[in-house]
Amino acid sequence: MSIWGKIVGGAAGFAVGGPLGALLGGIAGHAVDKARDEIGQGDVNSIAFTIGVIALGAKMAKVDGQVTAEEVRAFREVFRVPESEVKNVARVFNLARRDVAGFESYASQIGAMFRGQPKVLENLLDGLFHIARADGRFVEGEDDYLRRVATLFGFSDAEFATIRESHVGPDVADPYRVLGVARDAPADQVKKRWRALVRENHPDALTARGVPQEFIEVATQKVAAINAAYDKIAKERGFERSAVTAGA
Repeated sequence: MSIWGKIVGGAAGFAVGGPLGALLGGIAGHAVDKARDEIGQGDVNSIAFTIGVIALGAKMAKVDGQVTAEEVRAFREVFRVPESEVKNVARVFNLARRDVAGFESYASQIGAMFRGQPKVLENLLDGLFHIARADGRFVEGEDDYLRRVATLFGFSDAEFATIRESHVGPDVADPYRVLGVARDAPADQVKKRWRALVRENHPDALTARGVPQEFIEVATQKVAAINAAYDKIAKERGFERSAVTAGA
């Protein structure tokens, strides 16, 4: 059974627990018993990550008052939802929008589950930024919302600023902030940091951290932003880019 079948079956709620588990319990279906038997810890983490994006994305949609077609499309870019499961995933999204639990409860649970895996939490924030910017605008309320989520995930203001910068766009983003290096950092330090960020966001690295395979599109965009930042610095300083591989 796919991750979507386990989510929609509702059995994941028993395994995940807390506010997210309660949300999942609200859509329990006929597949509960079968899915419950198939859920392992890796699935629990993957399901929690996926539902975290759905729930927090749904709550964020309230910031500007409506869910646009672009935001729905962006979510389907983050997670390649099979056509057969689109309606069921929409049910989860709509339930999260109406749910009495505030977004803080979801963010706190996700933050606690992945406290020792900050890169997973960063990947989740990447997905939320992707959804927030899908309609071509990024309003102050969305920025405030994501900053609060980041705080509940355990990120400092400086760490959030670095994550945020990679989503602003290559034309206006501060390349040093995207890479998280000082403006006077020597070239070898800039290169070392760039290589590390590319490795950390490589699809193989995401899979190893338990991030759902469907999330690769957002990771690819983030790597593009990292490469654009490095290229901008390299051009300004006059040094060349060298190849980076996942195992380098």
